[in-house]
Amino acid sequence: MEKYRKEYLGNVSHELKTPIFNIQGYILTLLDGGIDDSIVNRMYLERAEKSINRMISIVDDLGIISSLESGEMKLELTRFNIVHLVEEVFETQEIRAKEYNVTLKHTHSSYKPVFVEADREKIYQALNNLVLNSISYGIKNGITTISFTDMDENIMIEIADNGIGIAKQDIPRLFERFYRVDRSRSRNLGGTGLGLAIVKHIIEAHKQTVNVHSKLKKGSTFSFTLQKA
Repeated sequence: MEKYRKEYLGNVSHELKTPIFNIQGYILTLLDGGIDDSIVNRMYLERAEKSINRMISIVDDLGIISSLESGEMKLELTRFNIVHLVEEVFETQEIRAKEYNVTLKHTHSSYKPVFVEADREKIYQALNNLVLNSISYGIKNGITTISFTDMDENIMIEIADNGIGIAKQDIPRLFERFYRVDRSRSRNLGGTGLGLAIVKHIIEAHKQTVNVHSKLKKGSTFSFTLQKA
């Protein structure tokens, strides 16, 4: 337990240290007064704001994981259309996907609802994290596809891509906090390293499991089921 605690605190410290150092550097540059250019000054301020937002994301995600693990965060089960929820996620990630030339699509008609019973807000967060992860490890002109399969009492949701894939030895650690298959790619996208850990806890809170199938240079598929409503 003590070893786990030290490793966890070390990871938190490492993740927060980079944006803090960045902010310090930008502020010191501005305080130095050596740059008499409003455009450059604004650029430094925007970069500082980006680093601050990264720290806020890390702290928020840590709070979410803590609540999920402790059981303090209760599920609010409602009946909703999972297809519309996926479309909301796509809207959220549309700009980011275009920036990285990744196409987002689902295989179901928008006019044919698929109703599930779950915590809508938390499933939105889980799907958003999975789509963001797919973009992070996508390829140029890649495709991320979400499909829905009727399984009697449940609906299976699959998030598949044709990205870089995941090595077999990395798959068991995917849902660990702060674990990244390729730190440089995810860091460039501002990831906190907590997204998949949050997904795991949200789906397990619904008494389901996240499954992963992946091959290097072929792509990855994440899937889970939700109770049909």
